[in-house]
Formats: sequence, structure tokens, C-alpha cells
Amino acid sequence: MTTGTTPQSSSSAPLLDLQALVVAVRRRRRLWCSAALLGLLLGVAVAVLLPPQPSAVTKVLVAHQEDQPNDPGTLIRTDVALLHTTRIAGAALKSLGSPEKPEDFMQDYGGIGLTNNLLQITATGDSDAEAVARAKALADAFVTDHVRRMQQAADAESKSLLDQRDRLQAELVQVNKAIGDGAPQSGPKAAANLESLFARRAELTSRIADFNQRAAEARVGAPRLTAGTQVVDAPHPVRHSLPKTAATNAAIGLVLGLVLGLAVAAVGTVVADRPVLRREIAANLGASVVAELPRRSPRLWRRRRIRAARERLIASLARTVRGSAEPVSLLELGCARSASVIALDLARALAAEGPVVVVDGLPGSQLAGRRRKPQDPTVVGCEQATALSPGERRLGVGSVAPGTAWTDLQYLGTRTVLVVRAGHGSAAWLHTVARQLADQRIGVIGVVLIDPDPRDRTDGTLWNGLHTALRGHGGLPARQNGGGTSHAVQAVGEGRHRTERPPLWAARVPDSDQEAR
Repeated sequence: MTTGTTPQSSSSAPLLDLQALVVAVRRRRRLWCSAALLGLLLGVAVAVLLPPQPSAVTKVLVAHQEDQPNDPGTLIRTDVALLHTTRIAGAALKSLGSPEKPEDFMQDYGGIGLTNNLLQITATGDSDAEAVARAKALADAFVTDHVRRMQQAADAESKSLLDQRDRLQAELVQVNKAIGDGAPQSGPKAAANLESLFARRAELTSRIADFNQRAAEARVGAPRLTAGTQVVDAPHPVRHSLPKTAATNAAIGLVLGLVLGLAVAAVGTVVADRPVLRREIAANLGASVVAELPRRSPRLWRRRRIRAARERLIASLARTVRGSAEPVSLLELGCARSASVIALDLARALAAEGPVVVVDGLPGSQLAGRRRKPQDPTVVGCEQATALSPGERRLGVGSVAPGTAWTDLQYLGTRTVLVVRAGHGSAAWLHTVARQLADQRIGVIGVVLIDPDPRDRTDGTLWNGLHTALRGHGGLPARQNGGGTSHAVQAVGEGRHRTERPPLWAARVPDSDQEAR
């Protein structure tokens, strides 16, 4: 358990409290659970209402002249890019006899390189037969284009080698002619020239033979590449399983919806800045959390425990009201129904000692307008409170929600118990409530927290809570009840304050299996 809030701890508070963020996001589980469920349903709906288009697949073995064992897949990626060209698409459409434009047809098929030499082609159509026909036409068009390109490359290389050979043969003829013309000559210089011509003739003869061999190899390599490029897997339709597709789409939608819901909940929590932890609510209101109650009806196996906790809360409030010389009120924030129930139960507990009148200051007169049961205490509106006799004990019930008439709260009671729903008011509004109550010189006895987080283990006790709540005042100046709802502040000496302090009781009502502190 963390210690109570102090000025030192509040000054060193982190910019983003992860614990408060996690708790706030968990409390908004309806939002992200609904988003996850919506994503799951959308995934299933997409699988059912938008089934995949009929498709067919085929595989082509592609032989490359530049194949290397360490090729990183550049050649097969080039083949995939070539597959998505208007030349291949136009040739396939021509074989199919289709008037469709190649640019439009390229949107209906795709290719992927499985290995360095294996290309997979997938085509879609209006039916399985059309998809198979399209895949076959694409595979044949690609193989034909690839073979033609390989043959053209081999022919171009062979022609280039033969051209080089012819040039060397022409030069060889000139050398042979020079040898024939220089044979009758004699002398050292003529012998040297004749020897160099013979050497040149030998070199030309060797190079001509080399070019002949390379040209032959180029012509022989083309058929090998042509035979190596072929369809190795005949086109066949792809079978789609609706349950499998629906399960896959549902899982994807569930994850995406959950992530989106959590993100929206987290961002909304940070932007709204609505305190949910006990320590945050106590620090912002400047008063200790003295009790807790669930907002919704408890489960069957917890009703006895919650009923006992509510009875302890009512008994504690009754002792506080009996021991107070000034009227006490219950002021709600986001839980008018819970505050009304607590006020009626408290009035019934106090009725054994004398008449009790509940002054309804809630918006719309929720209590005063309800049908009164025989065991219920008297409930009057604020307009009828002036007619009450001074001997009747009054218990005010009001609201500190936005739009509250702050100057009317002191007529409900000069001491109050705040009944606050966790996560309802922003931090700025809780500060406003504390400041307005201090300006009206209404002492805050404590805070009853409604709908707390069951896993919250923070401490909602402020050891300097009274000092904080009254903005530095050590106590409340003595008040007189001048009859009915008029109250006057007794004159006190300058710089003197009452030493009497309202009791700080700490009867915490658990909403989980934790023990009451």
C-alpha cells in the first residue's frame, strides 16, 4: 500500500501514471471488448459476403543463361516484372481471343518467385474454367516470350562472334598475300618481315578457330535454355475453404479491433484526465476516501458482504451526524441514485432518535417527487425547507455536478460527505469542487467512493486532508442555526480559529475480497 499523498510526493508525481492508465483502460473494457467483437463480426461478414474470386495457379521453371549458385533472386524478380508487362498480357489475351485491354488484364493476375528458377503465376476470373484458361495463356505467353528472348540473345551473340571471325579472316587473307609477295626477296630485313608475317598468320588462325568454337557454343546453348524453360505444374483452380477463411478473417478482425479499442481507450483516458484511483481522487478533492460501495447490483454470492458493508457505512455516517453540532449533507458527483439511497438509509437510521427530514437539493427533485412509502422519512424540496421547525434534524442531499448553484450548498449543510463516482469527474472539476466548497466554508468530512476499481490498492487517506480541504484553515468558524435554513457566522477574533476539528473516520467498505481497512 502506498502512503498518503503529501506535498513532496505530489511534486514528484510522474507526467503519465501508468498504473492509473492501466486501471482506467481496464474500466473501459466495454469499449475495447465491443471493438474487438465488432472486428470479429466484420471479419466473418467479409468472408461470407465477399468470398474470394475464382482463381487458378500454375508454376513455370525458368532457365537463365546467367544462372549462378549465389544469385540472390535478381533474375526471377526480373521475370516477375516482365510478367506484368503489356506485351505478355497482350499475347495472353490474343491467345484467349479476349477484347479486354492489357492494362485492365494486368490487374487480374500476379506472379511470385518461389525459388531462383521457379515462377508461380496466379490468375483470377469469373469462373474456375476462365481462371484456368487465363493462367494457361499467361504461362504459355511467358514461356514463348522467354524462349524468344533467349534465342534472340543467342543469335545476336553468335552473329557478333561470326562478324569478328570474318574480319579476322579478311585480315588473314591480306597476311597470306603479303607472305606470297615477300617470299622472293632476300636479306636480313626481308627475313625479319617474313617471320613477323608468319607469326601474325598463326595468331589470326588461332583466333578464327576460337571465334568459330564460341559461335558454335552460343548456338548450342540456346536450345538447352529453351528446353529448360517449361510449365512444370499445369494450371489448376485454387480451392477456398469458407470456414478457414472466416476463421482467419475473424482472428484478424478481432486483433485489429482489440488494438484499435485499446488505443482509443488509452487516448481517451489521457485526454479526459478522469481520476479513478483512490489516491488521485483524494488528492484532487483534498479529502480522504472513507468508504467504498459498488455502483451496480452485486452478484448473488457477494450480496451478503455488500449488504454488511453498506450497513457499516450507514452506522458510521449516523455516528458522525449525531456527533455534529452543524447540519450534514451528502453531495453527489455522477451517482445521484446511490447518494439518494444512502441518504434514505441514513435518515431511517436517525429516525429512531427523533424526526428527520431529508432536504432534496438534487436536480429535478428526484427524492421529493418520488412516491413515499410508510417507512420512508419525510422528504421535502429546497423551497419547503424554510417551513421546517428548528427541532427537526435535517439531512441535505445535493449535487456538485457542473451547473451547481454553489451558494445554495451551505443551506443543505455546513459539513458534507462527498459521494463521488470513480472516473466520472475530471481532475480539473474535482479541483473546482474542492475550491468552491472551501470558499463556501463547507467542511468535507470525507469521500464515499462509488464504483471503485476492485484491483485498486492505493491509499486514499490524506493525513493532512482537513488542512488541504479547507485551503489552509485550521477549522471551521462557529455557526449558529438561526431557525430554518438561515445560518450566520459568529464573529471571531482576528487570527483566532476554532481548535475543534471534524472527525476523520476511516471506515472503508471493500468492493472485492480485500479486508476493510
